[in-house]
Amino acid sequence: MQTEVNIKPLPLEGKEFQLIEYNDFVSLNTSKGSKIKSIGDKFAKLNAYFLEYLKGFSIPTSFIKLYNNNSIEYLKTEPFSFYIKILNVIDKRTAKLLDKKEGDDLPFPVFELHLGEGKDTLITESHLIAFDYCKPEDIKIIFRTCSKINAVLKAFFERRNIKFAESACFFGERNGKIYLTGEFTPAKLKLFNLESNGCSTNPYKISKPAELKNYTEFLINLTNA
Repeated sequence: MQTEVNIKPLPLEGKEFQLIEYNDFVSLNTSKGSKIKSIGDKFAKLNAYFLEYLKGFSIPTSFIKLYNNNSIEYLKTEPFSFYIKILNVIDKRTAKLLDKKEGDDLPFPVFELHLGEGKDTLITESHLIAFDYCKPEDIKIIFRTCSKINAVLKAFFERRNIKFAESACFFGERNGKIYLTGEFTPAKLKLFNLESNGCSTNPYKISKPAELKNYTEFLINLTNA
């Protein structure tokens, strides 16, 4: 699942800042995308909320503020071409590969490196170094940051009786410093409500606009709790 975004220079703010604008057009797990009213506003609000929350735990983020309903102001960085997928449960690919049960909790989090979107994007640390995608010391910083992000968010969700299954962390670099840039939206954040009367939407199987709207509202309610 993906949502369309526009990246724009921030008016009157020079070249140090930029806006990322979330549209209402979302590509679900089908051949056609869907336009869902106000979904861009909610994606922006969720990403802004979690980036600001993590900032409070001394995690460097490029987040500045929620600029308007569907746009976030960021410090402009040079984005890394890869991202880190955080797994706290066994996903479908891992279950098949290692003959384990999909959905079971992992004793320790798994941090996967992915280059781009789609299938077959999994790479190794050696790929990043060999093809000069990232310096070895920067990879270490990124993995340490992901470990802290996972600990902070896992505690946040556990207090709300929510299982934190999966997320994705994107990073950028500016003047030698690495910043977290996202993405904590329904497209990447996979959560399960452990309460029997809560949201029953499976975030791995969202294929209809109504399912995405339901799951998004569930996440929004968590940030208001």
